[in-house]
Amino acid sequence: MIRIGIALTALILLPSTGFAAGEGMPVLSLTEQEGGATYSLSLQIVALMTALTVLPSIVLGASAFTRIIIVLSILRQAMGTQQTPPNQVLVAMALFLSFFVMQPVLTTLYDDALAPYLDGRLAAEPAIAAVKDIMSGFMLGNTRQNDLLMFADLAGDGPYADDEAVPMSVLLPAYITSELKTAFQIGFLLFLPFLVIDMVIASILMALGMMMLSPVLVSLPFKLLLFVLVDGWALTMGSLASSFISVGG
Repeated sequence: MIRIGIALTALILLPSTGFAAGEGMPVLSLTEQEGGATYSLSLQIVALMTALTVLPSIVLGASAFTRIIIVLSILRQAMGTQQTPPNQVLVAMALFLSFFVMQPVLTTLYDDALAPYLDGRLAAEPAIAAVKDIMSGFMLGNTRQNDLLMFADLAGDGPYADDEAVPMSVLLPAYITSELKTAFQIGFLLFLPFLVIDMVIASILMALGMMMLSPVLVSLPFKLLLFVLVDGWALTMGSLASSFISVGG
């Protein structure tokens, strides 16, 4: 997956000038009035490696990762288990579930854009257009129309004739905003049963006059017991995976 992501990022970040099919990564050039100046291949590699620094932003902002990591973080806070599971485990869970959700999209990207480009059967410009169409389909399917219209109005753009006319400059912020809203809605629903347990335990302790005993300490075993009895992790991960509208596959 990491190899596909790096290759895909390199494909996206290539200049959008027309490249002939079968060409590799072109040498950077600067055209002047009297001729052209060609940079060395080492400078090109440095530029590409620098461009790869945007890969984490692409993974976080244009995939299922944002919604999943926020919901898992809210769930941990609702359970009151402090740093259990630790941050590294939560990130790993979010990444693995994101790969599962994005698998149809990644497969379509590889079959329709990346593989033909690497084999020389597709030039860079059509490959970039195919990547944009596939990613736009996934993000549009998971973006609220209100958020999309808001950013289109802020940009002074739209209305759009169809989904393909929506620019990435409008779609990306609309998608991430919609994901944040959805994540907090799911987190709110997850928080409610644990909040009820905390309130019940606190009321019982106050009625018994145990004012010095922390309700959080007493309610934690009951919240863990409830979560285990209902198979909470399977329900949470399955509900998160099914909350996405995927494409391809």
